[in-house]
Amino acid sequence: MKPNFGIVVHVADTAASAVSNSGLVAVTGYRLYGLDGVNKVASGEWFEADDDQAAIEVARTLMDGHDCELWQGQRFVTRIKHQTKRLD
Repeated sequence: MKPNFGIVVHVADTAASAVSNSGLVAVTGYRLYGLDGVNKVASGEWFEADDDQAAIEVARTLMDGHDCELWQGQRFVTRIKHQTKRLD
């Protein structure tokens, strides 16, 4: 899977957002790694988000039914478990 550099998430009015004189919001690069059945990296997505919470929300939409790990540079952010939908 090739990295998708086109995803940028802007969350306005958050304490973590830093607005410069140019009016641009400072964002941080995140990596989302999809894991296979034996917890090895099977895919990767690169994207930017304002903060960890915004990155987690994006990661949940990108995870495509797999367990994933979210990283910001060398810092591990969280592991997101795939949740199966119950059919009642």
